[in-house]
Amino acid sequence: MLYIDSISKGIVIDHITPGLGFRIFEYLKLDKSDFTVALIINAPSKKEGRKDVLKIENNIDLDLRVLGVIDPTVTVNIIRDEKIVEKIKISPPESVEDVMKCKNPRCVTSTEKGVIQKFSLLDKEELSYKCDYCDNIYNWEV
Repeated sequence: MLYIDSISKGIVIDHITPGLGFRIFEYLKLDKSDFTVALIINAPSKKEGRKDVLKIENNIDLDLRVLGVIDPTVTVNIIRDEKIVEKIKISPPESVEDVMKCKNPRCVTSTEKGVIQKFSLLDKEELSYKCDYCDNIYNWEV
C-alpha cells in the first residue's frame, strides 16, 4: 500500500476522474511550484472504483470555476492544522472568461486584440460551452 503523508495546510483536490489529475496539474502549472505537490493517479475509491487526487502543501489561489470546466466531479478540501476545515463541491460554471480559447478564425476573439474569451454553458452533461461571440461549441481542452 502506498502512503502519502497528510498535509498541515493547503488544498486537496479529491475525486478527480481518473486521467484528469495530470490535466489539472498542468493547467494549474504545479510543475513550476516551489512547494510540495503530490499527484496520485488511479487511487482506490469507494464511490467510483478509481480516482486521481492532488495534494498541494500551500494555500494557492484556485479558480474553482476552471475545475468545474475540467472535471465537475471534484471536491476541494481546504486543510489547516492537518484537518479539513472546508469542503467545496464543484459544479460546471454557467459562464467562464479566459479559460478556453475560441478556434474559429472568423471570431472577433481571433481577429481583434484584447477581446476577452467568453463562453456560456450549453450542456451540463456533455460539459459543452459555446463562444458568446460566434456560437461555436467547445469542450474544455488543455
